[in-house]
Amino acid sequence: MAEGVGNPWLTIVGIGEDGPAGLSAASRDAIAQADWLTGAARHLALLPDPGCETACWPVPFADGIAPLLARRRSRVVMLVSGDPFWFGGGSVVTRQLAPHEWVAHPAPSSFALAAARLGWAIEETECLGLHAAPFQRLRQHLAPGRRAIVTVRDGGAVAGLADYLTESGFGDSALWILEALGGPRERVRQTSASSGAFADIQHPVAVAIEVAGEGAVLPGASGRPDDWFAHDGQITKQPVRALTLSALAPRPGELLWDIGAGSGSIAIEWLLCAPSMRALAFEADPTRAARARDNAAALGMDRLRVIEGRAPEMLIDQTIPDAVVIGGGLSDALLAWLWQHLPAGTRLVANAVTLESEALLANWQRDKGGDLLRIELARAAPIGTRRGWRSNYPIVQWSVTL
Repeated sequence: MAEGVGNPWLTIVGIGEDGPAGLSAASRDAIAQADWLTGAARHLALLPDPGCETACWPVPFADGIAPLLARRRSRVVMLVSGDPFWFGGGSVVTRQLAPHEWVAHPAPSSFALAAARLGWAIEETECLGLHAAPFQRLRQHLAPGRRAIVTVRDGGAVAGLADYLTESGFGDSALWILEALGGPRERVRQTSASSGAFADIQHPVAVAIEVAGEGAVLPGASGRPDDWFAHDGQITKQPVRALTLSALAPRPGELLWDIGAGSGSIAIEWLLCAPSMRALAFEADPTRAARARDNAAALGMDRLRVIEGRAPEMLIDQTIPDAVVIGGGLSDALLAWLWQHLPAGTRLVANAVTLESEALLANWQRDKGGDLLRIELARAAPIGTRRGWRSNYPIVQWSVTL
């Protein structure tokens, strides 16, 4: 039970496919004393005689919160699948409540049951809830030999998952389709992504994946190759991107503003650092903004929020960032606005390629401090029958803490 004072009016009960047989004594007592019981139709059907008023939780999930809160003076039981706080609805509901208002009795999660059936070490296995999320969330985890357990919406979604793996070059991946784990309808069957899914898959369903194939593997280090991002030339190139991410120094849970985002590559790589990372990308060109969204979705970083418009106008009333990168639209007015409106401690990195923007950064670095770095890169290229160095435009990078 969460710490606090008073008696909880809401009990969140995790229920498995074995119904009442798998409930703890505390869960059975809460149901017996309930004035109102809510849950998915499938959950309610597992309790043939709850002995109180019942209500089916609506779709979408958020529509059920207001009716639940309206029952504050009653003894309410909410049924959820397995562990309510592992890709479940528990945290969505409890964030609306004071700590003393609720208590939870979890049951084994689908991930725990799947790992137990397959003998997999769950701490070495990626566990993802894809029942309401795109399959691209898997993209950064697709590497031969890696394992994942994912929950999906229904049997049809299993076929979509198999198609996604095959299209990504991982059609040789082994799939275990785990249906109705923990109950009398439980069934575990194995296939491969390229062979496709079975036609008679029953809900609820999880899929265990052992990745195999020749698909491209997304590198783990900052500065991914440029060909992971669609672009029109407006992209911070791989080596400069690596140096920029290093200067930004991402920390778990932080928010980035990517101003003049172009392809969105810096914001996307920021998000790839950790699941808790957040980013806002600001881009004035609608075509580039759409491309940044597509790039983010393709790499499973659909949580990137892309805002169309010019800075600093589009920055007003946005959530205050921990770090800012300026890739396009650098100006004296923009830097002045950031200094006026952002708190001390905000990290700023700005890249310049023209003589005018270099001079601007040099002046600001003289007045505000920070590090000024000149980045000169050259690649080996053919010169007739021999080779020579082909230089890129030099980049001047200013990194500073406000």
